[in-house]
Amino acid sequence: MIIGILHHPHKPKSLPLAEKIARWLDAQHCQTWLSSTWNEEEVHRHTAESDLLVVLGGDGSILRAARFAVPHRAPIIGVNMGRIGFLSEATVEAWDDVLTRFLEERYWVERRLMLQAAHFRSGKKLRSYMALNDLVIGGPHARVVRLDLQVDGQPITTYTADSLIAATPTGSTAYSMAAGGPLLPPELRNFLLLPVAPYLSLDRALVLHEEAMVRIRIRTDHEALLTADGQDVIPIKSEDEILIHKHSHEASFIRVGQRGYFYNRLMKRLGFER
Repeated sequence: MIIGILHHPHKPKSLPLAEKIARWLDAQHCQTWLSSTWNEEEVHRHTAESDLLVVLGGDGSILRAARFAVPHRAPIIGVNMGRIGFLSEATVEAWDDVLTRFLEERYWVERRLMLQAAHFRSGKKLRSYMALNDLVIGGPHARVVRLDLQVDGQPITTYTADSLIAATPTGSTAYSMAAGGPLLPPELRNFLLLPVAPYLSLDRALVLHEEAMVRIRIRTDHEALLTADGQDVIPIKSEDEILIHKHSHEASFIRVGQRGYFYNRLMKRLGFER
């Protein structure tokens, strides 16, 4: 079994912990490799032949690692070294228990929907982007944009807002939640659209079915931005179109707890621990 261990280059305790986990896994007769989560070329190369990625850091590190893992269908175990850790399964204190259960095949795999966005200009596709959390279309410096929305080929509405969030169930606990959107459990096969600070336009979230095809045309007097998982930031111009739909691959996470863990974990992270 080949297991990759990804450490966070800006967390001083991350690399020593990664080395400790590697020694432990080597003792369990696993083949391991170590890399920084930010070393894209190296991680891409090794992930193609890996059975698991162990990711040290916060949810941002896991979002980054998912981009490497998804094309190769490699599952992820997150070891939380961040502030929130919605996506992590292990803690710094008890990572060995989670990995033991994985090696003993006492786990289940949680598969999470991802989104894909294609950027078009004058009818020509420029590039595609993937997101596990969300895609955000908005204006810089709190300047509003107008966004013409079509769903499955049908005109729906025009938003006048600071931005529009397209969020997966995973992303429903991120920016979307902060903007007042609904919380979707990770096993739900839907995604949502939520305007941020809409002005005299639709101010409710739209929850869409997983096969929905969303087309958004941007109308603005200034440059706007498309952001994928807070990592890719792409300038977009007036009359550009963004086509959003379900990605062909899913993100896979190793879980060792109960399948109904989501709501208890959510309450704990929000400070309502029972």
